[in-house]
Amino acid sequence: MHRFTEIADRCAAFTLKMLGEANDKTIEELQTSGSTSLVKATQMVQLQKTIFAVGMFSIFEANLQEGLNCKNGFSEAKKILDKEEELELKERFDELTLAVNVLKHGRGRSYDVLVSQVESLPFKVKLPGESFFSEGDLSEVSTFVEVDDAFVERCGKTINDVSKVIKRVHPNFRDV
Repeated sequence: MHRFTEIADRCAAFTLKMLGEANDKTIEELQTSGSTSLVKATQMVQLQKTIFAVGMFSIFEANLQEGLNCKNGFSEAKKILDKEEELELKERFDELTLAVNVLKHGRGRSYDVLVSQVESLPFKVKLPGESFFSEGDLSEVSTFVEVDDAFVERCGKTINDVSKVIKRVHPNFRDV
């Protein structure tokens, strides 16, 4: 099999392209019909982005655990990023790790940390008491982190960048 990061990058581009085309077609149809199935289709596109981002990050964690022979792949990767003084990358990785935890588990420690950093995050987090990211957006799904194309692309780029640093430190590391 080819490297996970290479396949994941291609998969992200393909998935976002196909979802974009499906969404555009649905939006066009919504101009003449407000049927429930069309509204559900726009929500499906948004939910699929969330599922994709969570899945991509989860598989990356499994690959880190296998490739670094450890129990907590994210923790080990963060130690390597610290040691290599890749502080901006570690911060980006931390933010996304927290965001994916919130997408998987909802409110909790990760959510509280994101809320405390909300002003500096490159993605939207729904604050306590907020019901919507954008009231009136028919495509919105119920999550605490808004997953748009930029978020998915950020996940893919971060996974790739973290893998490169690990490979530099551990030349035998293979992101399975």
